[in-house]
Amino acid sequence: MEVFSGRPRGPERHPPVGGSRARRASLLDLRSAAGQVFLLQVVIVVLLVVAAVGAMVLQAANDALQQGRMESIVAAQSFASAPGVAEALQSPDPTAVLQPRAEEARKRAGVDFVIAMNTDGIRYTYPYPREIGKKFVGTIEPALNGRTVVEQAGGPPLPAGRGTDVQAVVPVTDSHGKVVGLVSAGITVRNVAALWLPELPIILGSGVAALVLAVTGTTLVSRRLRRQTYGMAPAELAELYRHHDAVLHAVREGLLITDADGRLLMANDEATRLLGLPADLRGRPVRELGLPEPITRLLSSPEAVTDEVRLAGDRLLAVNKRPTYPKAEPEGSVVTLRDTTELAAVSGRAEVARERLKLLYEAGVGIGTTLDVERTAQELADVAVPQFADLVTVDLLEAVLRGWEPTAEGWRHLRRAAIGGEGRMIPVYPRGQMISFSRRTPQMRALQERRVTLETDLRQAQGWREQDPERAMRALERGLRSLVAVPLQARNVTLGVANFYRTVDSATFEPDDLTFAEELAARAAVAIDNARRFTRERAMAVTLQRSLLPRRQPEQDALEVAWRYMPAEAGVGGDWFDVIPLPGARVALVMGDVVGHGLHAAATMGRLRTAVHNFSTLDLPVDEVLGNLDDLVVRMDNEENTDDAREGQEGEGVTGATCLYAVYDPVTEACTMARAGHPEPVVVRPDGTVTCPDVPASAPLGLGGYPFETVELSLPEGSQLVLYTDGLVEDRTHDIDIDVGMERLRRALGGSGGRTPEETCRAVIDSLKPSHSSDDIALLTARTRRFPRSDVAMWDVPPDPAVVPSVRARCRETLLKWGLEETAFATELIISELVTNAIRYGSPPVGVRLLHGRCLICEVSDGSGTSPRMRRAATTDEGGRGLFLVAQFASRWGTRYTTHGKVIWTEQPLHDGASAALGLAPVDFLLDQFDDPGL
Repeated sequence: MEVFSGRPRGPERHPPVGGSRARRASLLDLRSAAGQVFLLQVVIVVLLVVAAVGAMVLQAANDALQQGRMESIVAAQSFASAPGVAEALQSPDPTAVLQPRAEEARKRAGVDFVIAMNTDGIRYTYPYPREIGKKFVGTIEPALNGRTVVEQAGGPPLPAGRGTDVQAVVPVTDSHGKVVGLVSAGITVRNVAALWLPELPIILGSGVAALVLAVTGTTLVSRRLRRQTYGMAPAELAELYRHHDAVLHAVREGLLITDADGRLLMANDEATRLLGLPADLRGRPVRELGLPEPITRLLSSPEAVTDEVRLAGDRLLAVNKRPTYPKAEPEGSVVTLRDTTELAAVSGRAEVARERLKLLYEAGVGIGTTLDVERTAQELADVAVPQFADLVTVDLLEAVLRGWEPTAEGWRHLRRAAIGGEGRMIPVYPRGQMISFSRRTPQMRALQERRVTLETDLRQAQGWREQDPERAMRALERGLRSLVAVPLQARNVTLGVANFYRTVDSATFEPDDLTFAEELAARAAVAIDNARRFTRERAMAVTLQRSLLPRRQPEQDALEVAWRYMPAEAGVGGDWFDVIPLPGARVALVMGDVVGHGLHAAATMGRLRTAVHNFSTLDLPVDEVLGNLDDLVVRMDNEENTDDAREGQEGEGVTGATCLYAVYDPVTEACTMARAGHPEPVVVRPDGTVTCPDVPASAPLGLGGYPFETVELSLPEGSQLVLYTDGLVEDRTHDIDIDVGMERLRRALGGSGGRTPEETCRAVIDSLKPSHSSDDIALLTARTRRFPRSDVAMWDVPPDPAVVPSVRARCRETLLKWGLEETAFATELIISELVTNAIRYGSPPVGVRLLHGRCLICEVSDGSGTSPRMRRAATTDEGGRGLFLVAQFASRWGTRYTTHGKVIWTEQPLHDGASAALGLAPVDFLLDQFDDPGL
């Protein structure tokens, strides 16, 4: 229990100087004497209360037992002497007569039971009828002899419940004095024990009153002790004294305490040293100590003093004086003395050190914010001016600026990368100029000796002046005075040199400045080297990326295409695009994005682009191309995550990619496309309307097992299909989500119906390209063309070999109309062979289509899914050379499967109206097929 006085202590109750307790101790702390006395009093009161209660309980129990004996005897005798009891005991059915009377008597007498029994102890009555007829439990022999028996006994259950049964047994006699039966009455002690309960509050109240008196007395004693000991125990007082004594003797500040009469009560060792006080000073007046008059007057006066400087001998003392606590006894003053003789010099050095630490902190924060070499060099120049130098120039090796590994051979040729400060006022080499330092210059000496070089007076620096005498003279005239040249070194490799200049308006560099200049340059060198290595790796990744992307537009008739690719500042990603000509004058457009950045993402992109080319060569449907790509990404992921894979590999695991694959047919103006997790394309109609076709969004590549949905769009001639990666419309660093980016893209494409694809790309990039891109941006714009109807010829062929000559004739007529007479023979041969194979080995319907564009395309379709196979016929075979002839006369040929069968197609390049496949005369070619050296 904690008891407080309820009144806060005034300032006069604070403990002595240096020992104030932050926490108020409890008034009744059991560790204190008052707390221990209080605990003893509580124990005594509790023991007295327990003893009183115990005695009262025993007395009440005894009184209850005696009262129970009397009540049971009276009840038994009253029932035994009642009229008719003796006759009833002798009747044939005593229970029927006595049971109601016994219960009535029991309730009236307030006992627990009244039992009438025969001389053998067999009960005739009982509160519970099931106990009637059983043997009475108790002593009955004295009652049979005419005496009354009182005892404590147990028996069957009673209405009052369990407890000690006090029962009396009396005889029942007839008119002749013969004992004809017995009557027993009893009561449990528990029923009468409540007589002592009214006395319990008196005892408890007395105990509580005693406790209150003990608390009050102990509180008063505790408060008095707290006033006398400032709330501390004797051990704490002793410890506090030792601590205060140690502090007063060890502190480097003089401390004096004087009373109201000007007598010196205490002085610590530092005060004795500073003032030259004698040893026997306690209690002596201040004026008798022989102190200087200003110090004596200050100590004697009652006024408070704050940071006043007084001269004491050859020392300047900063004095502070305050009165003691207002009601402290005795009253007086506390004076502190601090020697400030060396404070000015120490403060100056501390201020310089503080400024240098602040500048180093700013350098750590401000240098290396980007991974650009020249920007990092400029940050070094900006940080050092004007806190450390008036002019800063940074000269780097050409290899460093290009991201290459620097060598000592390049020290003679450095390029100025940054200028900070008064570069416009003082003539120095401009930024970007190549500089060849001579061997005697401070810069070259710093590079060769790999240590900082100091020129305190540039007017005497012959090597510096010989570098460029005219420029040096003009710089000196403008006030340039001193120089510190520091080599920029990182990983034991020299990157360049940093030059710190000061003018006549600033103090010249001193040897103490060299360490700081080295520290500043070392931090900048690490940042520059990081930027150089990033520049190298980024250049490698960009080179790899650009080498894997299309370098020129392929020849095709379906689309007019333009594209843009911009790598991210932080590193090259896996964005790629492609334009792939397909058979039948169709063109495939691809736009994809590999998750991640760096060389691994670029290499993965190259693998996926190659795979798309291969799948496109097979002329697979759009959804099957994406399905095969999905399987490839899953296999690549599994390969990257195998146990024997190199640990620490950059970008380990493909983890997925997105792709949009579209095929445009200029003959039908239909575009079939599907996308795997890629942003949806945008279509600009010829009238300038911007729409986003509802291309179903399928799962990204690499998840495996998910189908890819396709959609077919009709794109009129002049429509523009815009494909892009998410870097164009999403910027996580600037919290630009894809919805906002899509809206900006639609606005940028508005009114683009009359633009060329190149103009559209330029407008989109100008509107959406961020200033600092965190992700790659790939953009592909394709404007559709329609294949002229006059250059398309197609007709159905009946499934009869006899119609082949008519097909050749119709083909000849078409070619004559197109002005392709020179290609007629080869084309007729191709058409004849393909149609014959379709009729013989395929199934109807059979059709022929000729397309006249950059090349002549021949297509023969049938309803069979069987692909033809070219073989080398033996010299004795009469057939089997048809497809071989087709392959010789056509530059390319192949099979394309459709939903209704297949299409066999060939392409014949057109140059000056002649087929390039006719370099070998057909007759000579056929003769060569039968040429057999063994014959």
